Amino acid sequence: MTNIQSLEFAALTLSGENYLQWAFDIKIALKSKGLGECIVDENNEDERNRYKAISIIRHHLAESLKNQYVSMENPLKLWQALKTRYDHHKTVMLPKARHEWRNLRFMDYKSVEEYNSAMFKIISKMNLCGEEITEEEMLEKTFSTFHTSNIVLQQQYRGQKFKTYSELISCLLLAEQNNELVVMNNEMRPPGSTPVPEAFTAVDNDKETNHVQSGSYGRGRGRGRGRGKWQGGRGRSYSPYGRG
Repeated sequence: MTNIQSLEFAALTLSGENYLQWAFDIKIALKSKGLGECIVDENNEDERNRYKAISIIRHHLAESLKNQYVSMENPLKLWQALKTRYDHHKTVMLPKARHEWRNLRFMDYKSVEEYNSAMFKIISKMNLCGEEITEEEMLEKTFSTFHTSNIVLQQQYRGQKFKTYSELISCLLLAEQNNELVVMNNEMRPPGSTPVPEAFTAVDNDKETNHVQSGSYGRGRGRGRGRGKWQGGRGRSYSPYGRG
């Protein structure tokens, strides 16, 4: 049985709803193989390269589209025909992407990673439509959509004068990880208690047993010393979402 060559990316559908992403992927695929000029106006590519290029394009078309353009052997003409047919999707996608961008809020996501993923999904749509989002816009979008209960935290991050969005998101990810560690530690032992190294746990347990037997447990140095209740000011954990 002949092996069917796998797709490098999703094929263009008959509806053309994925045309913008498909066109971007085709350009990358052709350029990576030295065939990018085959879909440029007035190119001088030889016949061999043209057939290589059209083979790649046709391989990434839905079967119904292959049948419609079955007799077209020039990659530039096929490229132009598909662009004429489907490029109008920009006029549909761009307004939707702009709406999603306007309504994107950091406070609405459960984690930094989820917010970051949503942001770049929107930005990629806008980029495909020819619209760019600057580093400054990404930073401001994040700062301005912190929960109102974290206004002080927002001001602290602004004060660090981040130059790129990636710097800010790395800082937020680290803060989130530290917060999760604090929550986990608080669940494992009472707030304010002193953690005991594992290597000395057995020794301390023996000491506590001896104190109990001698009736002097209250004066021991076990983990039950207690240093007063945890003060929320110093131990407050990071929560940019206002739910911490």
